[in-house]
Amino acid sequence: MAQQNILVILLNFRTPDMTLQSAEAALRELEDLPGELLIIDNGSGDGSFDLIRAEAQARGWLDSNRVRVIASPVNGGFGAGMNIGLQTGLSTGCAPEFYYLLNSDAFVQGETIRTLRDFLMDHPGAGLAGSYVRGTDGTPHRTAFRFPSIAGEFEASARTGIFTRLLKPWVVAMEMPQVELQVDWTAGASLMIRHEVIAAAGGFDESFFLYFEETDLCHRAARAGWRTHYVPASEVAHIGSASTGMKDWQCTPTYWFDSRLHYFVKTHGRSYAAAATLARISGSLIYALRRLIQNKPQADPPHFLRDLCLHSLRALLAPQRTSSTETRPPSPLAKEQK
Repeated sequence: MAQQNILVILLNFRTPDMTLQSAEAALRELEDLPGELLIIDNGSGDGSFDLIRAEAQARGWLDSNRVRVIASPVNGGFGAGMNIGLQTGLSTGCAPEFYYLLNSDAFVQGETIRTLRDFLMDHPGAGLAGSYVRGTDGTPHRTAFRFPSIAGEFEASARTGIFTRLLKPWVVAMEMPQVELQVDWTAGASLMIRHEVIAAAGGFDESFFLYFEETDLCHRAARAGWRTHYVPASEVAHIGSASTGMKDWQCTPTYWFDSRLHYFVKTHGRSYAAAATLARISGSLIYALRRLIQNKPQADPPHFLRDLCLHSLRALLAPQRTSSTETRPPSPLAKEQK
């Protein structure tokens, strides 16, 4: 059998110390696997690239072609950064058989990379495989999902048991699977992808700055005939939101609303996107009433419903979507799948 090379793509944005810790854990496993590690600084602008490269050199990582550190001049978001790695490929100039995407705040445990690769090798119809993800404190993180839908948007915002039971087939975040399971999509914190999936479906859509980019990629892969699987035998410890600061959001950033709207419009059309937004608003109003009557805790960032309505109104009045942040020029991979 030909050597099955893995390219580990590790994206850094202003988390150099965690990136080095994540790289160290990945390299321990790569000692016994054919492949390379590519660290990409995603336009951090804070000296991260120089720090990571200097430390990699000091640790002897750069003495062979198995570790490279490169930089993007701007932060084009998660998908744009990962596309750099998908385009760059191995140091030989060839494409690997597998790409392994790894967050800078995710640390592989045991034989995670091997487990995901072997799963894809043993299941010819599987194109993407994601891991069981837990917090560094041991708390499980949900990473097995169904595709977003009108019903799913309502259920997620209503947060009411009767609706969750009635709409169970559309609940986006699945109960934690205990065994391997085919899913609609899984998180990019630890995600193995066949080269053939990228060749068939294209890379990430760089219109997504952050959020929904993995959902979209898995959706396009499914349309191309490739399955996505959740493989709990592979495990990563994950800090979560280290680069985005999501845990401390005082308001939901525009790019989240942009990505959500772009996903629904791209996948289902503008009418469906409008219906999904109305469902989200309706569910949010139900939960707001429950908060008033039952003293329920605040679940969304402050002013989420107001911001969702304003974003939707702006999108209706100015349907041409514009990016809310600086992005680099679209990559060839992004162009292929549009």
